[in-house]
Amino acid sequence: METEGKPLSPNPLPPGAVLQGGGGFSEWARARRALRPPYPFASMAGIRFEHVSKLFPGAARAAVEDCSFAVADGSFVVLLGPSGCGKTTLLKMVNRLVEPTAGTIYLQDTDIRQIRATELRRQIGYVIQQIGLFPHMTVAQNVSVVPNLLKWPAAKTQARVDELLALVDLPPAEYRERYPGQMSGGQRQRVGVARALAGDPQVILMDEPFGAVDAITRSGLQEEMLHLQRKLKKTILFVTHDVEEALRLADKIVVMRAGRIVQYDTPFAILSQPANEFVYQLVGADDMVRQLGLVRVESAMLPLPAGASADLAHKIGREDTLRQALSLLLRSAADGLAVVENGVPVGWVTLESIRRAGEARE
Repeated sequence: METEGKPLSPNPLPPGAVLQGGGGFSEWARARRALRPPYPFASMAGIRFEHVSKLFPGAARAAVEDCSFAVADGSFVVLLGPSGCGKTTLLKMVNRLVEPTAGTIYLQDTDIRQIRATELRRQIGYVIQQIGLFPHMTVAQNVSVVPNLLKWPAAKTQARVDELLALVDLPPAEYRERYPGQMSGGQRQRVGVARALAGDPQVILMDEPFGAVDAITRSGLQEEMLHLQRKLKKTILFVTHDVEEALRLADKIVVMRAGRIVQYDTPFAILSQPANEFVYQLVGADDMVRQLGLVRVESAMLPLPAGASADLAHKIGREDTLRQALSLLLRSAADGLAVVENGVPVGWVTLESIRRAGEARE
């Protein structure tokens, strides 16, 4: 199509949001290299937004205004911004809970308006903060809602329920017949994730799914989400206003303000190259120690050098943080650390690679 591969409008902030002045950001930004050109459409997009806007009746301004970006197949993209910035409205337009006023959304290159809303929603997993489990139904019945709508055979549905409960660390024999009211908030959220995966959709929408649980449970759920995504490689669009959650989970982040996209890039690029003062302040770009503590090792990972595969004396997990890697390197005086996944070396990280990761990229 015409726009494929072409750069998009950078979607500037409304008048009044300036780059100059304000001290820290302007001084910091002058020392960085120029930002990359505006982001192009992904060549293999699971979801694609083209100039999407939403103006609710009677509203003074659009909730979402001229948003264009693409979510690559199998990637985890987070919509981040303050309350009222339009991130949940944008998410709900994907499964047509909200219809756009203008623009087009594509699911695997198909205009979603060409798909019946009920059929579209059966193709998309959906997880919300309130979880939305049916209180009068058991865990197994909740998880099997979509397979039943799809008219799966009973044996296939039961096998899928047990598979998913095991996947989210809820032993089926123990939890299958429980009711939501007999479970903790974290356990109910796991059931919500299992239900979203039940029909094996390629696309999952998640609207602040961990916002209603305590900090310790939230951290555990985030860790489980990372493991699930690494295993399943779903296309996930995830809404949060929690900066640390976004930096921890995302492959790429869409930063929004007042209905517009301010920046769309990888977590480390947003930390090291914030587009303006708003993004700089939002993510705390001046705190390098904090940055390293929120970014995964894989962002600075190098190919495994020859002969290093057997050297696991100094190792670190792929999903550990760069701050942990830096601490281990300094403490051990090792030349580098083997980056491991499931005990198998998959890469290498060094002081130099961490330093380079901290520099602005072209």
